[in-house]
Amino acid sequence: MLYWLYTVLGHDSVFFNLFKYQTFRAMGGVLTALLISFLFGPTVIKWLKSKQVHGQPIRDDGPESHIITKQGTPTMGGCLILLALTVSTFLWARLDNVYVWAVMFVTLGFGLIGAVDDYIKLTKRHHKGLSGKGKIFFQLVIGLIAAVLVVWATEDQTATTLAFPFFKNLLVDLGWFYFPFALVVMIGASNAVNLTDGLDGLAIGPIMIAAGCFAIISYLVGNQVFASYLQVHHVAGAGELAIIGAALIGAGLGFLWYNAPPAMVFMGDTGSLAVGGTLGAISVITKHELVLAIVGGVFVFEAISVILQVGYFKLSGGKRIFLMAPIHHHFEKKGWSEPTVVFRFWIIAIILALVGLSTLKLR
Repeated sequence: MLYWLYTVLGHDSVFFNLFKYQTFRAMGGVLTALLISFLFGPTVIKWLKSKQVHGQPIRDDGPESHIITKQGTPTMGGCLILLALTVSTFLWARLDNVYVWAVMFVTLGFGLIGAVDDYIKLTKRHHKGLSGKGKIFFQLVIGLIAAVLVVWATEDQTATTLAFPFFKNLLVDLGWFYFPFALVVMIGASNAVNLTDGLDGLAIGPIMIAAGCFAIISYLVGNQVFASYLQVHHVAGAGELAIIGAALIGAGLGFLWYNAPPAMVFMGDTGSLAVGGTLGAISVITKHELVLAIVGGVFVFEAISVILQVGYFKLSGGKRIFLMAPIHHHFEKKGWSEPTVVFRFWIIAIILALVGLSTLKLR
């Protein structure tokens, strides 16, 4: 929206000319989202507490300490993230960019699914909410609409191609198979982030780290000069997604203020499904889906731990690989304190982010 000021006043004013630059608007996105979080955070949390007398239902089979330390903490704090992210994005991003609308459609759509899931958990007073099949069905519908919109908006013949990191010109055209692949990326990222959100501050750290990486990737991929220099696929218009990535960092920092141990509010599926979908959608548009698997390695490990645990449990007749899944609970069961698990996972996320960013140059 503020980009309009450049189109109207930028030619006559040095100040308004700043709104032309994506880097300036990205910084504005960070600060705006952070400010919104600080201004509205206490009000949102107070309102959630008034509506959730007993807070988020706690798993009976989880770590024993959670029943004591987390009882009564409200959930659905993701609505604060979505408020800050949405307002900041619509203020600072170009609203004539189809990619911006596609990403925000996934973000808000997945967030709505998460909100319904959280609401069912709260009303039934049980940690199981919307059925897995129902959740996946609605994610498929939203993801497919976004994937079709992205392919339609992509100007060249590489709309349905898959790029491989560390290779200069290796593009594989998936044809119609690109649509189910894009769905797997968006839905997989969404649910992987959801599985990671189990400890105070655990998910939001890697979310901000991944958002920062993809803000950089979006800016570079959307700039023809930088894309040519780095020998990565250029996607015209993708640079505007750097504003969404930056706004997500600001929203994440603001949310962490209230989610740091001991948490005043939980993200809930409202936030985790939404921001996971955001990262997945940006990776699809920028043709860095495989890099997301590296940068978001913490989310991948969490999801794999659940798949392995469930699969082995069924095949072995009740035996387990981990003391508890997702894997962050395994380390809790082994005696690690909650802050130790959180900070070590953050360190791993930073290392993986550096590896993912290195793919831009190592080709």
